[in-house]
Amino acid sequence: MSDFIIATASTADLPREWLDGHHIPFISYTYTVNDELREDDCREESRAAAFAGMRAGDLLKTSMINEFVYYDFFKELVDGGRDVIFLDMSQKMSASYANCLEAGEMIRKEYPARRVYIMDTRCISGGLGVLVREMVERMEQGMGFDELIAWGEANKCNVVHRFTVNDLKYLKAGGRVSNASALVGAMLQIKPIIYVPDEGTLEVLKKVRGRAAALGEIRDGVLRDIADMDAADVRLTLLHADCLADAEWLRDELAAARPGAAIEITTLGVVIGAHCGPGFLAAVYLSDNGRTEG
Repeated sequence: MSDFIIATASTADLPREWLDGHHIPFISYTYTVNDELREDDCREESRAAAFAGMRAGDLLKTSMINEFVYYDFFKELVDGGRDVIFLDMSQKMSASYANCLEAGEMIRKEYPARRVYIMDTRCISGGLGVLVREMVERMEQGMGFDELIAWGEANKCNVVHRFTVNDLKYLKAGGRVSNASALVGAMLQIKPIIYVPDEGTLEVLKKVRGRAAALGEIRDGVLRDIADMDAADVRLTLLHADCLADAEWLRDELAAARPGAAIEITTLGVVIGAHCGPGFLAAVYLSDNGRTEG
């Protein structure tokens, strides 16, 4: 057994089965459904129920994690006698990040013999999940604490995120687009193609007319990014929010273009989904070329 552990947050949007199977502890964000408090448990049934509810008119809101919840989470881990590498959303996208840092400092003072490393991953959602998977794989292969941190810091901005949403009203509710933009977008069927640059923020690469065009843009962007990679080294994750048919279409298109690439379809987590809505579709992956936009 390693003398350290990797931990993450529910917003890595990894399947619960994978988290449990690799013994990866995660801290759960909370959300409300029509003012009823729930915990993000990363279970498939919870995600499916949330998106079905949103389509039926449920109002979802999310909450930040305070420093005391982080403290309790970290304390339980270090009490187990191991050091911790903690991976959560990009600092620029997480209102909780400062609280996480505060809790980490509290733990270091209380447990001076233990190391707690909190990485600003510059990733979100399934992109964070990609980074977690890659680092867990290397930990399981025997990579040490310091070497693994160095690998993560060197490669976190090689995790590419390309995604689109189907309804701008969710981005509007979160302050990502204006009321006017959301109204015009709905009228004209404008779909944004969104990207995560090295800074770990969100950037609209372009706006296209119609869902089919949006899916095509994601496909073409992925294929450009992996064009120089050996297909056997390509691992793609497609995340969807209650739009499995679109994810399967994208999978089939990518598989036809790059036979031999590993392509997995998973469901978006509830907390990120509350800000994006049903119809969200993303492709996330580690690219040898880094985050080359366009």
